[in-house]
Amino acid sequence: MKSDIHPDYHTIKVTMTDGTEFTTRSTYGKEGDTLNLDIDPKSHPAWTGGSQQLLDRGGRLSRFQKRFSGFMKAEEKKEEKK
Repeated sequence: MKSDIHPDYHTIKVTMTDGTEFTTRSTYGKEGDTLNLDIDPKSHPAWTGGSQQLLDRGGRLSRFQKRFSGFMKAEEKKEEKK
């Protein structure tokens, strides 16, 4: 086995969106660093059924909604309502 090619695994603390914490081993940062999650399985719509709102980071969500707001034609919208 080659030496010095493997990543440095160390213990870090992960903080979930609801404030709960756990420790794990990772290559992230340095020993003892904290990783704060913005989205995790407790808050992501894929796991929650879409019941929570996504956070608008830097206006990305609002730019997307503005860009694609008129994506469907008026006729298609009328047909959908039927």
